[in-house]
Amino acid sequence: MIDLYTYTTPKGRKPAILLEELELPYTLHNIDIGKGDQFTPEFKAINPNSKIPAIRDRDHDLTIFESGAILIYLAEKAGKLLPTDMAGRATVLEWPMFQMASVGPMFGQLGHFRNAAPEAIPYAVERYHRETLRLLDVLDGQLKHHPYIAGDYSIADIATFPWVAAAQAPYLGIALADFPNVDRWVETMQQRPAVQVGMDILQPSFKSKFGTLAPAEPTAQLTPA
Repeated sequence: MIDLYTYTTPKGRKPAILLEELELPYTLHNIDIGKGDQFTPEFKAINPNSKIPAIRDRDHDLTIFESGAILIYLAEKAGKLLPTDMAGRATVLEWPMFQMASVGPMFGQLGHFRNAAPEAIPYAVERYHRETLRLLDVLDGQLKHHPYIAGDYSIADIATFPWVAAAQAPYLGIALADFPNVDRWVETMQQRPAVQVGMDILQPSFKSKFGTLAPAEPTAQLTPA
């Protein structure tokens, strides 16, 4: 059984999508970062960096934080969506690293300076907007030659999709018309049932065959049973 401690952010949705794809049973714990749940002593015992997501694998009494590490661990646990041969594994892992090093930080900074900065800083907005478009162009070039980011469907797609989906939202307001291959890939991803459920976590409409929602008080559920 996996305990998933998360929230409705792009990186918070990544492990939920993977758990659904792997059909692994999990309990979903709402760590409301708007209320500061990530700073409680109970959650810091799981992730000392006070960031979501994090998991506890109760089969092995093991906690893991950082979304990329979680995706790799779960894929290896289930033996799916991450190749075991050296070349295939390297090809897939390039792209979650690209997402974590570039897509997430740049998209996130664009969102911050567009929507949350205490004062308007046009240079920052322009810088991160331009970099967001450049990264989408990188993805578009890759997807021009492959149905999925690393060829076959993998954790590379799961890592990246929530961020690209967020780029289209009003918070970032990026149109994908100039990135037709990304646009095609987004439509393909949106048709996957596991993606639909994983993107819907912590919403009133959430319904899963594999995941259940923990009781409302999140910190009460953090310590092992």
